[in-house]
Amino acid sequence: MSTDAPLPLACVFSVAGPTLTVAEKSLFSAAQPFGFILFGRNCVSRPQLKKLCDDLRATVGWHCPIMIDQEGGRVARLSSPEWDSYPSAHFYGEMMEKTPDAGRVRLERDMKDMAKMLVTCGIDVNCAPVIDVLTDTTHTAIGDRSFSKNPLVVGEAADAVCESFLSMGVTPVIKHLPGHGRAVVDSHHHLPVVTAARAELEVTDFAPLRRLANEPYMKSVWGMVAHIIYESIDKDLPATLSPKVLQELIRGHLGFEGLLLTDDLDMKALDKYGSIPERARDSLQAGCDLALYCWADLKIMEQLAATLPPLSAVSWQRWQDGINASWAA
Repeated sequence: MSTDAPLPLACVFSVAGPTLTVAEKSLFSAAQPFGFILFGRNCVSRPQLKKLCDDLRATVGWHCPIMIDQEGGRVARLSSPEWDSYPSAHFYGEMMEKTPDAGRVRLERDMKDMAKMLVTCGIDVNCAPVIDVLTDTTHTAIGDRSFSKNPLVVGEAADAVCESFLSMGVTPVIKHLPGHGRAVVDSHHHLPVVTAARAELEVTDFAPLRRLANEPYMKSVWGMVAHIIYESIDKDLPATLSPKVLQELIRGHLGFEGLLLTDDLDMKALDKYGSIPERARDSLQAGCDLALYCWADLKIMEQLAATLPPLSAVSWQRWQDGINASWAA
């Protein structure tokens, strides 16, 4: 992107199908979103997907980030037989609990293979790893997407994934900050409320992020924020909309320096917090860098384009710092 070009919209847009419509091309060109997220509906074959990524970048005129959720297991937008499949996070977590060194080697190998697959298709940001810590009551929406009940294992596995992705040119997005493991309902449909004391959260749910925060690569890692109320921190607002969670906890106390984006703003957990454009605006004002919209409704994206500001200078610099970080050296 040209250094004298206006900063892009502080939003990640989505696409309805495997090819761009004329209306989508027109909107994306005018709105200039920071990037795009893809889903199974967008992914038919390797040549088709590479062309779609090329076409998306052509609409905005620069090599913008293109994201996907490719965790392995049941969350895999690129599906077999066209693409290779990988086990769930819990499979790797169990391996690392039994044989830590061999488990990490297997996880690193598979995640490098996965990242190579993404890059060849034109995708350079992956919404993984999940750093949520399992409990006995974790909702199945997370379930085997988590590595373990042991926060030490979760942190070690997430470290392996982040290093592997970054070594192959893929930006990891750790999720769901500051921790989704205690949610007993699915935020796609309901607003979870976590009542655990902060002292308990510190040694369990928050521990993987604290483990990762001091790694030399962490400026290059993005974070996705959960639509969950943590009563011990902010009893009124979900993390996505809470300055207390975003700025005081995640940025301040836990030391996360990378880009922060919302989980999908069209989830039912946020129904009482206004329209999607209002939620997006409030999330940015609370401390998120980017608003995420996943359902490709052209009217909603037009409203987001008309409502939201460009990426802030602070957020742009945060992203640039991540690109320029020489962690691998």
